[in-house]
Amino acid sequence: MKILHTSDWHIGRTFHTHSTLEHLTVVLDAVVAAVRERGVDVVVVAGDVFDSAMPSKESYALLTRVLRRLKEAGASVVMTSGNHDSATRLGFQAEWAALAGIHVVTRPEQYLEPITISDEHGPVYFYGIPFLEPVLIRHLHPGELLKTHEQVLDFAMTQIRADRSLRRLTAGGGRSVVLSHCFAAGVTPATAASDVERDITAGGLDVVPLSVFDGCDYVALGHIHGRATLTDRVRYSGSPLHYSFSEVGKPRGAWLVELDASGLGRVEWVDLPVPRRLAVLTGELADLLENSSYADNEGDWVKAILTDQVRPLDAMRALQGRFAHAVALEHRPAIRVDPGDNSYAERIRAATSDPEIVAGFLSFVRNGVGPSEFESALVAELLTEQSTRAVNS
Repeated sequence: MKILHTSDWHIGRTFHTHSTLEHLTVVLDAVVAAVRERGVDVVVVAGDVFDSAMPSKESYALLTRVLRRLKEAGASVVMTSGNHDSATRLGFQAEWAALAGIHVVTRPEQYLEPITISDEHGPVYFYGIPFLEPVLIRHLHPGELLKTHEQVLDFAMTQIRADRSLRRLTAGGGRSVVLSHCFAAGVTPATAASDVERDITAGGLDVVPLSVFDGCDYVALGHIHGRATLTDRVRYSGSPLHYSFSEVGKPRGAWLVELDASGLGRVEWVDLPVPRRLAVLTGELADLLENSSYADNEGDWVKAILTDQVRPLDAMRALQGRFAHAVALEHRPAIRVDPGDNSYAERIRAATSDPEIVAGFLSFVRNGVGPSEFESALVAELLTEQSTRAVNS
């Protein structure tokens, strides 16, 4: 059986206020093409199908289109809700979708209702674990300690292993795949870094040890936006689209997982297209605008880190004149002037004239750079005009 492991589609997400639906359509069309070309039997989506608990009609339309095309390409689909999803909205009419081979797992108790899909070697049990917040499910099991995400998933996996063992006895075998949306131990900070993913350590949720997932042939994880191999059988696919500049350089794609008669076989990475690359450009504004070496970045999403000693005026407008998709700007001067030990108030008291006060203020707020000749002349003119008005009044 061939399984394509994806996650974190985040349909409806914006990128610095820009819609990503068009780009995501391109990428998900490539997923459909990969399913058709490689003979994929099952596509799994490990949580965060939508980016919002209240998806737009355009987001629903995209999901409907992709699911229909995956079905036409010959694949079944198993998807679970993530922390961004509304389980109720995502799971609406899931019962009827299952009749078409589109299995949407959102109810808390549904992880013990595996989706069974068979191949020539027998059944494969897909245990979808929707995002289980302890506060929402502990009342279902009053005798269990379920205060953290680790405890909840450990409890769920214990039940899954028991169910799997029973099916082995009664059904004469079977392989198993688990879908879970969580932060699993073994993910490095660099891999996990993303400024778009909500922190699920808040409110008592925490890191889940890899040992929790023992006993399954493959574990398809979601929540982390970069791909990661924690073990041969426990992996993150990452999101199919870049959603943050913290993801610069990270590949986009999915895992093609093959199950043979004995369990996990070959696992292969399938690259997906990047409709618009991310670029973080660092340098002085004039260099970014004039240097021909940045020509290849003119069509990218651009974040500029300006190293000018003084923050340039209207820098974003200037950048967008060359980089039409410049969307983020940071001023990080290469030279930082040490203001010394004296406070600003102490330095102002030491000034002997109004021009010195203005010059001191400009130097303070502009990283040591005082007024230009034009600014000095303008200040002198204004101060003279003010003095003349005071005398005449």
